Amino acid sequence: MFEKLLAFVMVLTRISAFFLVLPVFGWKSIPVRIKVALTVLMALFFSVITPLAIEPKSISVLEAILLIANEATYGLALGLIAALIFTAVKLSGRLIERQMGFAMAQIMDPLTGERAQPLGSLLEMIFIIVFLSANGHHFFLLIISRSYETFPAGSVPTILVLADGVIKAGSTMFLLGLRLAAPMLAAFLLLMVVLAVLARMVPEMNILFISLPLRVGLGLLMAAIFLPLINAFVGEFAEWMGKLLPL
Repeated sequence: MFEKLLAFVMVLTRISAFFLVLPVFGWKSIPVRIKVALTVLMALFFSVITPLAIEPKSISVLEAILLIANEATYGLALGLIAALIFTAVKLSGRLIERQMGFAMAQIMDPLTGERAQPLGSLLEMIFIIVFLSANGHHFFLLIISRSYETFPAGSVPTILVLADGVIKAGSTMFLLGLRLAAPMLAAFLLLMVVLAVLARMVPEMNILFISLPLRVGLGLLMAAIFLPLINAFVGEFAEWMGKLLPL
């Protein structure tokens, strides 16, 4: 009985920690009861099909606590890596908003229950819809399955491996965010050059007054052009996840 209970608790700990910080599943807009029910059902499933990497009969209470802590650390690292790469779309939206003059504009994000900026939240919602329509939630379940194939319950990668994955995911987030926003930043740079030329040619023109609607209009136009690129980013998201996750 103790062996089965320990196996279930270890599997439940990794899955709970993974979904705690995971995008979509970890949002406050999803009821807690649904989160708990999904987590317990998945833990029951994986505890049956995945063997333990240790012999439960020879484990003391202190060793069991340490193993559970290791499972929590591994699950948090997996979820954090996924969340960081997932945030690249919102980061690109925030970069565009600053160029549009929306740095101070804030709304209440209905997904997370936190304050956010409008364009970044809109791009993130569109990415989520495309991601889920492409069965992206199945990809998260595949991550859990592969984690137990590579590191069964009771065997966890070293802290250095987990920390390396999280650090690389953070740098990848900034890289992908800048790459997604690069065409729009180039368009805003061209607009600034045009406005600078106009300021030299027509000194009496109020460039600040004219630039505000132009920046907003250009930002909305480029955002509309940017939307088809989100579909291609879904496949790239899965590719980066496969590279960075310690599986």
